[in-house]
Amino acid sequence: MQMYNLNDEASDKYSLRAKVFNKIREDILAGKYHQNEELKENAIATELGVSRTPVREALRQLELEGLVNIITNKGAYVTGISSQDVKDIYAIRSLLEGLCVRWAIEHITPEQISELEEIVYLSEFHCSKEHYEQILELDNKFHEVLYNASASKMLKHTLSDFHHYVERVRRVSLATKERVVACNAEHLAILNAIKDKNGDLAEKLAYEHIMNTMTNISNKGLDNIIYEEN
Repeated sequence: MQMYNLNDEASDKYSLRAKVFNKIREDILAGKYHQNEELKENAIATELGVSRTPVREALRQLELEGLVNIITNKGAYVTGISSQDVKDIYAIRSLLEGLCVRWAIEHITPEQISELEEIVYLSEFHCSKEHYEQILELDNKFHEVLYNASASKMLKHTLSDFHHYVERVRRVSLATKERVVACNAEHLAILNAIKDKNGDLAEKLAYEHIMNTMTNISNKGLDNIIYEEN
């Protein structure tokens, strides 16, 4: 078992509890734990090199997010993200991403435009080389820039969480050259609409981009993606 020691990084901006929370959430979303598997405080505390207290607090917070179910006098069990959760997330994202690009048109900076252009260019390069891990990182960055450009911390927080929740699914979606080419073309179209300050078109393209991703995932078998390795 790989060992961590989150106490070694106590000097940075995140509290120990936040680090423990983020690590456990990341492991759940990455499929490290089986659905309905018990999350044992002692084992996790030992693995992360912390006491049980931040682990217990993190599990309570994860229960509020719906990723963990705590049963009194029994323990904490993984709920995770179900296939219906993924469908719901994409349905909500399709609307919020449209709102995001519409707001981004009002606030985006020349530097952010240049950053988006570079992301599209680099995505094309890595697509030609079939570097899918880099492509996923660039896709994350493209949306992150748009979330920042919306100038709404509430919208950014909501969309960032949704984006993170479905990262495992998105990884599978962006594992074929055909979808990567289509995805990058969709990104470029959204970017051009933003540059033209065409809010209606940008919103429509953002909505279609998310729904196209959902269609691609559904065609691959959503349940198989969600529950593989589980």
